[in-house]
Amino acid sequence: MPTYEYECEDCGAFTQMRPMSQCDLPSECPQCGAMAPRAFLTAPYFAGMSAERRLAFATNERSAHAPRTLASLGGKHGAGCACCSPTSSRKVKRGRNGAKSFPSTRPWMLSH
Repeated sequence: MPTYEYECEDCGAFTQMRPMSQCDLPSECPQCGAMAPRAFLTAPYFAGMSAERRLAFATNERSAHAPRTLASLGGKHGAGCACCSPTSSRKVKRGRNGAKSFPSTRPWMLSH
């Protein structure tokens, strides 16, 4: 059963567990018994999320409207990419078909 917040004019804010069907109805104040309307004092559930989950939600929210693609990056993989970075210490060779190869790296390692 969810917890909702209410604010009594005389006693202040309080929380109460109620069925979802009664979430919009006023609740009785536990101290004075007056009917108190529902109040939105804190963000629902968001404060209880782990840092990883908040980061995932924020990432999804950013990419929902304008996702970043390789074309939007100008053909580069991003700031951390060793093969496209202008300050890269690796030597990148490109074949005639545009494929990248890294002759100074280990041959069994895969690249993107």
